[in-house]
Amino acid sequence: MIYKTHYSIRQTTPRVHHRVMLRCFVSRSLLTNPVAGQTRKMSGGSLAGSQSSLAGKVAIVTASTDGIGLAAAQALGQRGAHVVVSSRRQSNVDKAVALLQSEKIQVTGTTCNVGKSEDRERLVNMTVEHCGGIDILVSNAAVNPFFGNIMDSTAALWDKILDVNVKAAFLMTQLVVPHMEKRGGGSVVFVSSVAGYQPMQALGPYSVSKTALLGLTRALAPELAQSHIRVNCVAPGIIKTRFSQALWHDEDVLDEFKKQLSIKRVGEPEEIGGVIAFLCSKDASYITGETITVTGGMSCRL
Repeated sequence: MIYKTHYSIRQTTPRVHHRVMLRCFVSRSLLTNPVAGQTRKMSGGSLAGSQSSLAGKVAIVTASTDGIGLAAAQALGQRGAHVVVSSRRQSNVDKAVALLQSEKIQVTGTTCNVGKSEDRERLVNMTVEHCGGIDILVSNAAVNPFFGNIMDSTAALWDKILDVNVKAAFLMTQLVVPHMEKRGGGSVVFVSSVAGYQPMQALGPYSVSKTALLGLTRALAPELAQSHIRVNCVAPGIIKTRFSQALWHDEDVLDEFKKQLSIKRVGEPEEIGGVIAFLCSKDASYITGETITVTGGMSCRL
């Protein structure tokens, strides 16, 4: 079965049911966040002008033709890396490659369904053949085909979510590590979610899979440090992407979420891409086994 890289959670249940469940979640979460109602002004900024350089580095970014994945590819490419983008559909790959090329970024694109072992192997082999090696892996691919009460989820659904969101992330890492070792080290970044810290009521299995990535980061970091490979994680909050559209497109739901934020707005994909690029740079050379939450001040604690 071919898994879609990203599912829109608003397509899986009626709109009214969405709003009730999401409001229930955000209202309950407010009780655990003592600064949720506070307003704070913070200066803006961009990592795009960072002096760190990734020139000569090769970066694989999975699910990278839209949203956070594309923003990560842009941020890495702007810093000099040759980025390898992928998606399940060739048309999406072609569009992303054209965009990145128009921004003077070195890019190679191919189709890849990370839920399939043959696709993962082909992606890695193609990268080595065309680019000479691998220095960076950004594991961004995820699925969420379920919205509802966790007790209504099925074994098949759990298999699909864990296969793509967790197992494929590890297996991709397993494939790229030997190539990173040949180049003297590297960097792996997993893309988790704020849901990994505060499970969302209607997204139980997805939330659990994102919590698992926090543990995978901590488990891999000490082992791979011996090979000079750093492993870190990014946990985005509510970011304006198609994948999370159900959380920000409805103004009533968004207003409830904003009560949890110190920075009273939805995040942009570029703000996650910049953090990912930082973690892959020399500026983060003493950081491994960590998860950086990029949530606008939403409380995140396991």
